[in-house]
Amino acid sequence: MSNFAFVGAADWPEINADCARAESYLNSDPRASCIYGRRAVELLVDLLYDLLALPLPYKNDLSARINESPFRAKVEPKIVHKLNLIRKAGNAAVHEQKPVAPAIALGVLRELHHVMVWAVFHYSAYPKAAPLKLAFDPKLAAKAAPLSRQEVAQLAAKFKAQDEAYAKALAEKDELAAARDAEIARLREEVKKAQAANKQPDDRDYTETETRDTFIDLMLGEAGWPLADVKDREYEVTGMPTAGGRGFVDYVLWGADGLPLAVVEAKRTTTSPHLGQQQAKLYADCLESMTGRRPVIFYTNGFEHWIWDDAAGYPPRDIHGFYTRDELELMIQRRSTRQPLTDAPIDSAIVERHYQHRAIRAIDESFTGKRREALLVMATGSGKTRTVIALVKQLMEANWVKRVLFLADRTALVTQAANAFKAHLPDAATVNLLTEKATDGRVYVSTYPTMMNLINDTDSGTRKFGPGHFDLVVIDEAHRSVYQKYRAIFDWFDPLLVGLTATPKDEVDHNTYRLFRLEDGVPTDAYGLDDAVKEGFLVPAVGIAGGTTFLDRGIRYADLSEDEKDEWESLDWGDDTPDEITSEEVNKVLFNESTVDMVLADLMAKGHRVAAGDRLGKTIIFAKNRDHAEFIARRFDNQYPHLAGHFARVITHGVSHAQSLIDDFSVAEKAPHIAISVDMLDTGIDVPEVVNLVFFKLVRSKTKFWQMIGRGTRLCPDLFGPGQHKQNFYVFDYCGNLEYFSQDLPGSPGSLQKSLNQRLFETRLGLITALDHLQPPTDPDPSEGQGTESDRGLRVDVAWSLHRIVAGMTLDNFLVRPHRRLVEQYAQWEPWSGTLSTETAADVAESLAGLPSTHKDDDEDAKRFDMLILRRQLAQLEGDALAAERLREKIQDIASGLLNQTAIPSVAAQQELLDDVAGDQWWVDVTLPMLEHARRKLRGLLRFLEKAKKVVVYTDFADELGESTLVDLPGITPGTNWERFELKAKAYLKQHQDHVALQRLRRNKPLTTADLTTLEQMLVDSGTGGADDIALAKEQSHGLGLFIRGLVGLDHEAAVHAFSAFLDGAKFRADQIRFINLIITELTANGVVEPARLYESPYIDHAPTGPDDVFADADVDNIVQILNTVKGNAIPADGVA
Repeated sequence: MSNFAFVGAADWPEINADCARAESYLNSDPRASCIYGRRAVELLVDLLYDLLALPLPYKNDLSARINESPFRAKVEPKIVHKLNLIRKAGNAAVHEQKPVAPAIALGVLRELHHVMVWAVFHYSAYPKAAPLKLAFDPKLAAKAAPLSRQEVAQLAAKFKAQDEAYAKALAEKDELAAARDAEIARLREEVKKAQAANKQPDDRDYTETETRDTFIDLMLGEAGWPLADVKDREYEVTGMPTAGGRGFVDYVLWGADGLPLAVVEAKRTTTSPHLGQQQAKLYADCLESMTGRRPVIFYTNGFEHWIWDDAAGYPPRDIHGFYTRDELELMIQRRSTRQPLTDAPIDSAIVERHYQHRAIRAIDESFTGKRREALLVMATGSGKTRTVIALVKQLMEANWVKRVLFLADRTALVTQAANAFKAHLPDAATVNLLTEKATDGRVYVSTYPTMMNLINDTDSGTRKFGPGHFDLVVIDEAHRSVYQKYRAIFDWFDPLLVGLTATPKDEVDHNTYRLFRLEDGVPTDAYGLDDAVKEGFLVPAVGIAGGTTFLDRGIRYADLSEDEKDEWESLDWGDDTPDEITSEEVNKVLFNESTVDMVLADLMAKGHRVAAGDRLGKTIIFAKNRDHAEFIARRFDNQYPHLAGHFARVITHGVSHAQSLIDDFSVAEKAPHIAISVDMLDTGIDVPEVVNLVFFKLVRSKTKFWQMIGRGTRLCPDLFGPGQHKQNFYVFDYCGNLEYFSQDLPGSPGSLQKSLNQRLFETRLGLITALDHLQPPTDPDPSEGQGTESDRGLRVDVAWSLHRIVAGMTLDNFLVRPHRRLVEQYAQWEPWSGTLSTETAADVAESLAGLPSTHKDDDEDAKRFDMLILRRQLAQLEGDALAAERLREKIQDIASGLLNQTAIPSVAAQQELLDDVAGDQWWVDVTLPMLEHARRKLRGLLRFLEKAKKVVVYTDFADELGESTLVDLPGITPGTNWERFELKAKAYLKQHQDHVALQRLRRNKPLTTADLTTLEQMLVDSGTGGADDIALAKEQSHGLGLFIRGLVGLDHEAAVHAFSAFLDGAKFRADQIRFINLIITELTANGVVEPARLYESPYIDHAPTGPDDVFADADVDNIVQILNTVKGNAIPADGVA
């Protein structure tokens, strides 16, 4: 008897037939078994869509139907998960050439059995036919003759043809469609009656927690592991510390040579994966003993996954998937082929500067010490890209990395990086993922969004870019916004990670350092702009602050001439003519010819010139917005028509072929010579010939400001003629930026705007928790659709809307997968039906609010109206009268605007409600359900609302240019701090305490100038700090020798010896010896004791008035002399400190 006989008993003959066929091929043809299993699921899903009267999705294939939100709202997540597993296994069986393992087919049939039991019990007219207590029994499976490959292909085509023919017949024959509709209606009625009469609870365990999570099989399949061989699962090993000495490894991943590459220990989803760590380690021990090769260790519970390459000396780390065979083989090979980085040469043809070598060596030391992340802070123009290229070459040659991913946030930066890699590493094939479809290379360059999309791509069920695809990932301009937007990329891949940045904030961004697992303020290596300028590797800026009356103060109608007032009054201002335009609105809503003309004339007169003074040097103008940029270009062409429109060009993201303009701008003798940019040229563009920067916009982000300044810092030999090198560059500022940043103000930290969908999700959560606080829910299974009738009904409807969104989050998406546990929990209704605490809501918002979902609403206008109503409801609940009033006015304005569109029938149909909402009486004692009713009725009308026209006016009022003044820019150093510098220096010196000069200092030997020079060079080479840090150390400690002595202390024996003659010269009492021992202890710890310290704690704790209390005057003098001698030995005799 078949395991699926109950499906036939439920009067589903077609589904039953395909289930029986899937079962019959279990042992003879696993591929056919998976295909028929998928077919059975396809027929079941079609039936459920009919029974539940669900709308068909935008793309009517099986994947879309299973994952469509209305379907997922009706079907439990665990069943949806099983449907997807069966679907994927069937797809792989049809399209992939690799054999299908019997274990895969068995897994499909077990899941199919679960699905059919659930469906028959809940959605058939014969729920009692469902065998709730029975599990799938493979012994019952009949054995059919296997299919040929051709027959398999024909089978898939046959199913498709049948479906298409039936769909066509329905469309063409009204009587057939009518009969089908009648049959569906009959089935719905039968099912409804049967289900109403069925009082038996569904107590089946659909999760089978005693078995491993099927999702692990899926993830292994994505990494190319078919698990087709019997030895891939439950592999027996010997040597376990058990009575019989035997054990069975959940999965063994084998190499092409027949030796184990990895073990996978799979724990139940209800337990911690770490419970399997020791067991997995023991399995690895056994396999190593049996085969001579130690495998890599994975342990997982289906939600969390960990990798442990203990043979390479790495601790366990979390990972989001599994390595492919090639990646594991390479990982194991590296255990013997990887060369020490301390001996690995650095190509000086790529990087010739000392700080670049130091940075690479700092990363070498970090990676050698088993750290997997490094952060380089290097000034713009100091050669970050070249440094990382030299690092890549070194790591490749030392067999540390094979494939590298370089990520940047701009297309232009990706192109620039690709060209640099191709120039300096011609033997390592470079792939620009923005333009090249081929993915066979060694170095890949991409923007973050492109890589986000590529990670989700699969090729015949295998991910193109799995967690182990890249050995090294480089993040260009690693900063807060990158961390917040694209952290999922860095979590997905399991590489060595290097971040590059020019400008960490003075108040160091904690998240940036946390991403690289570094202490705040202590990057792996740092080289600041001030150091680079002092050492001649970059050129300084000359700040020239200007301004105009309008840019500084705005434009007031009262201050205009009579003719200008007439012009003002004749302008099309829209609804209201303003009395003034603020300085912030200049170049935003009003563009004045005189203002722009004066700024351009000032630039042309004072800017650096090249070509024997005949031409303005390369210049970047930072404009406020695109309209402003285009207005500047028009005014330039108007003022300088002889330059034929080529000299100054707009380069923004909206300009077609912008990269070709950047390429032309990068050529010294080629136009354009003035680039007018909005954001696009703020960072990363490398044009050494740039000698003028024009700030025609307000900037308050310190990071952004210094990135913009960095466009001019690069060296450019012979720019002004043979031997006449670029010595500096001009910064023309007309918006107060130089004055602001010359005061070293903190700047704006900036903020990352959340998406509208994310804000709606969070606001709905807030509304639920506020309603729960008012009245906790009591009905575990309430009816939906009563949100316009009561507060409780509103709470239920809002919860259902969030439930549908979470139910639409599919685990195929790598962004969703790390949150699987919470997604599966809240894809069910039960968690939403109970009280939602503020803490729980916060957890749900943090993890789920920003995730992609198949439940979409593309009407942005409607969603913005949703947000207004939701915020109004929340303000009303929280008693925020000011916010409530402000939101009421906005909603009334919208209603008033729609009343102007009553010629549209759908708007006219809501005229009565619109009149109410636009008036004041409706808002008196307005209730939450009333607001919800208005939201539902009006949200779809927002698209008819006449959009407010953007009022932009162009004028030619007489502006006045202010006097230019020179402004000194403060030295900018990376965000390292003094305390961290001391700690890092102390740690480095401790590692090198056997150095001769350091030993002399610790053993109280007189220090020479040569010793001091050696010690200073040690600190410089270590990357502990820059020249400013060392200068500050000298100043604060009155000499570098004393600073270092304070860090390393005095050798204990040397401290004792310093007082030996004093103590041997007389007999001292116990309290006197105790006093001397206190001094010795402090000398050992701090290296120096100032005489004044003897009159402070802990000394006065034993002698209330200090040493005079226990010693004679002569003895006190001797003690002071000894202390001065110890201190003096840390200062060279010639006085150079």
